[in-house]
Amino acid sequence: MKVLVVGSGGREHALAWAIHKSPGVEKVWIAPGNPGTKACGVNVPIDPMDFEAIYDLCRNEAIDLVVVGPENPLAAGIADFLMDRGIRVFGPTSAGARLEASKSAAKDFMARHGIPHARYKAFEQVEDAVSYIRSVPGPWVIKADGLAYGKGVTIVSDMDEAKKAIGEMLSGKLHGEAGRRIVIEEFLEGTEATAMALCDGNTIFPLPMAKDHKRVFEGDKGPMTGGMGVFSPLPFVTPELEDAICRDILYKTLMGLKTDGIDYRGVIYAGLMLTEDGPKVLEYNVRFGDPEAQCVLPRLTGDFAGALLACAEGRLESFVEGKGIGVRDEAAVTVVMTSQGYPGDYPKGLPIAGLERFADGIGPGDVSPDVLVFQAGTKLDHEGRLVTSGGRVLAVTALMPALDAARSKAYEAVSQISFAGAYYRKDIGEVNA
Repeated sequence: MKVLVVGSGGREHALAWAIHKSPGVEKVWIAPGNPGTKACGVNVPIDPMDFEAIYDLCRNEAIDLVVVGPENPLAAGIADFLMDRGIRVFGPTSAGARLEASKSAAKDFMARHGIPHARYKAFEQVEDAVSYIRSVPGPWVIKADGLAYGKGVTIVSDMDEAKKAIGEMLSGKLHGEAGRRIVIEEFLEGTEATAMALCDGNTIFPLPMAKDHKRVFEGDKGPMTGGMGVFSPLPFVTPELEDAICRDILYKTLMGLKTDGIDYRGVIYAGLMLTEDGPKVLEYNVRFGDPEAQCVLPRLTGDFAGALLACAEGRLESFVEGKGIGVRDEAAVTVVMTSQGYPGDYPKGLPIAGLERFADGIGPGDVSPDVLVFQAGTKLDHEGRLVTSGGRVLAVTALMPALDAARSKAYEAVSQISFAGAYYRKDIGEVNA
């Protein structure tokens, strides 16, 4: 099988790695990829939003499956475009991608199909939004309606700060066009968790649950980021609770999509708050989480690429029944190393040292066969050196028999890697962090 992975981040490195080691995969292309994905296949300099160029590559190289990593091309209709031309795609059509592309559309979907969620209301005018927050107690969760790269959420308790956030979002100052419509929802207390499932339009295969540490500083303090680290499995989620999440949220989401006439083939991602009243959906994503993919995919066994193809072809149930994919017992902890200043301004072009010990950055290397390093914000400079090029630079994942051991192994590996100003949270994998 020939597979094209669309995207260039750490998630796409993890996807390319998992696909590359799948049985029956002949060759992997990554568009555009990053220096780390070169160890998994062939990088091609194609913009993920250039659908024509992606189609030409598929046609010229007889690619069997396209796996779309990021949300923007999905929202813009890459799956529709390629499927209309006979290309198999793992990733939903633009209609399905509305679950992530519009927070208000997602909330309306949850309300319509009885999926547990926070109370909410959508606004396009500052006066209406301010009037609403005066009528309900804080803290207030204020979200940009559109795609904001995981940074479109502001949680405030002070009225003046809330009014400022509303004004900056609706004016376009804070998140551009994505914030010109906002959703204000109730603040839920509890523990956050991520539930993902593969979906072929008719059935789902739940993936291991994970917890993403979203704020930049230890103790879940500071500004929101795209994700500072992840761990899986979750000791605070019982098998009974996991079954309830699968039944009442993931499967109900699939049934709601079917009711709405949407043939959804890709990942259903539910960001959850585990409250005293049960799990509630905070948001949907329509692709693998980043950095959740870097943590969860190493816990899978079997033919990952085959599972994605089975989703695209609508035969996931028989593939799973044939035990084509499974889950390891081992725990995984992923620590994200970022540039100094992230999620604000940060320097670029800083040399990265230590990855040579990890077999081209994807392991196994001489440090440990249980460590994987997925590249995200990296590039090669004019001298061919690996340097930083983004906020989230690397995701270091350790897979061990127990969570504590995985955490220790991940931080041991992080200590072997360096670049000027490298920052990472020290509490990733702590259950209460």
